[in-house]
Amino acid sequence: MKKIGLFFGSFNPIHIGHLILANYILENSDMDELWFVVSPQNPFKDKKSLLTDHNRLDMVQLAVKNYPKMRASNVEFSLPKPSYTIDTLTYLKEKYPNYSFALIMGEDNLDSLPKWKNAEKLMSDYQIIVYPRTFEGEKKDSEYLQHENISMVNAPIIELSATEIRNMIKEGKNVRPMLPPEVFEYLDGSSFYK
Repeated sequence: MKKIGLFFGSFNPIHIGHLILANYILENSDMDELWFVVSPQNPFKDKKSLLTDHNRLDMVQLAVKNYPKMRASNVEFSLPKPSYTIDTLTYLKEKYPNYSFALIMGEDNLDSLPKWKNAEKLMSDYQIIVYPRTFEGEKKDSEYLQHENISMVNAPIIELSATEIRNMIKEGKNVRPMLPPEVFEYLDGSSFYK
C-alpha cells in the first residue's frame, strides 16, 4: 500500500518554505510520495491577488519536477466548489484504492479542525501530520495532538509567507532566494503580482 501525504494550499506562489517542509516530511515519515494539492479559487475569497488555478499549478509542477517523490495535483479543479477536504479525500480513496492518504496541515489549523466538514470521520479515517507554526502570544498544545491519528513532526519553522513574497514583487524587490529557481524564472518574465 503506497502512502501519500497531501499538502493542500493555494501555493500563490509556491516557495522554498513549502519545499523544505515537504522534503522534511518525506525524509522523516513513512510517506512514499507527497502531493501538493492546488486549491481552486475559493468563491468566498478575494481573488484579486490570486493567480489563475492553472498558473499556480504550473508553478508547483515546475517547483517539484526535480523531486521524484513530489507531485502537483489538480484533483480539486474538477470537484464541486467550494472543495471540502473530506470530499477530496473520499474521491481520491475511490480513484486510488491501493493508496492510503494522510493529511498534512499547519499547527495553526488544528484548533479549527472540529469545525471542518465531517471532522470526526476525517480524524478517525485518516492520518493527520501536523507541522509547527509560530504563534502570537502564548502557545498551548492542542488537545487534538492526543488523538491516535494525529501526530506532530518536528519540521523546521520557515518564516516565509506567499503574501509577503507577492508584496515584495509588487514593490520591485528581489525575491529570488525565496523561490525555487524555476518558479522565479516563471514569475520574472511576467506581470504576475505586479
